[in-house]
Amino acid sequence: MTALLRSVPPPGLVVGGIVSVQLGAGIAKGIFDSLPPSAVVFMRLLTSAVVLTLASRPLLKKSLRAATRSDKLVLVGFGLALATMNFAIYQSFARIPLGIAVTIEFLGPLGVSVAFSRRRLDLLWVGLAALGVVMLMRGDAGELDPVGIAFALLAAAGWASYILLSAQTGRRFEGSSGLAVASVVGMAVMAPVGVSAGGTQLVEPDLFVIAIAIGLLSSVIPYSLELEALRRMPAKVFGILMSIEPVAAALVGLVLLNEVLQLREWAAIGCVVIACVGATRTGAQAPEA
Repeated sequence: MTALLRSVPPPGLVVGGIVSVQLGAGIAKGIFDSLPPSAVVFMRLLTSAVVLTLASRPLLKKSLRAATRSDKLVLVGFGLALATMNFAIYQSFARIPLGIAVTIEFLGPLGVSVAFSRRRLDLLWVGLAALGVVMLMRGDAGELDPVGIAFALLAAAGWASYILLSAQTGRRFEGSSGLAVASVVGMAVMAPVGVSAGGTQLVEPDLFVIAIAIGLLSSVIPYSLELEALRRMPAKVFGILMSIEPVAAALVGLVLLNEVLQLREWAAIGCVVIACVGATRTGAQAPEA
């Protein structure tokens, strides 16, 4: 598998990861009528926790044995950010179109990028992103569920926290051991809500298999692709490529879920994407894992 990944150009790995994440999101939204969002999030985190723990097993004991109290608190915060980000965005998916939810969520990494910059030009990117969000809010009254928008904004805050705590975790723990433990923490946080919401549906064979597939598509596969890509390309280029994620989400929503967006909404997504690309190209170096 490693040799196969190394044969793929880094941009192809990033785009593959983006498509995988959004396919997972589209499939997840498609089963919300049968399995509630919180139950799907629990299964996604459970899948990620199991796979990453097995993959990181050689480093886990060593990393945890050497961890200080401060290190463990960072891991707990990282796990809480992971759970919050996933729970909030799935709740948003259940209420508003996929492309719009991901576009609003992208304000999180954009905010982190701008926060670590001191360039006046970044005010332009903030203004452009704000214009995009205002364009999404316009339209007929009640067109977008305000609760869905609120959850997307919460997901943005969770993503920003995830980025900052991911950087801290990467400096304190070897390999993917920190992410593995954070996934276990996130899964444990979501377990009471997810199991309660899912009930016996969680063990129905068809739904169980789909939920595991969502976990692989949304977490395990993209993480593997992105990790390999980051080994072979600058983080800034990686960030620019990741900026196409809202467009990918909108296209997956259109193809899988028949979520047809208006021209104004596509223009709003374009504003946020351009803002993300601009902030990544001109901003200071943000924290890296």
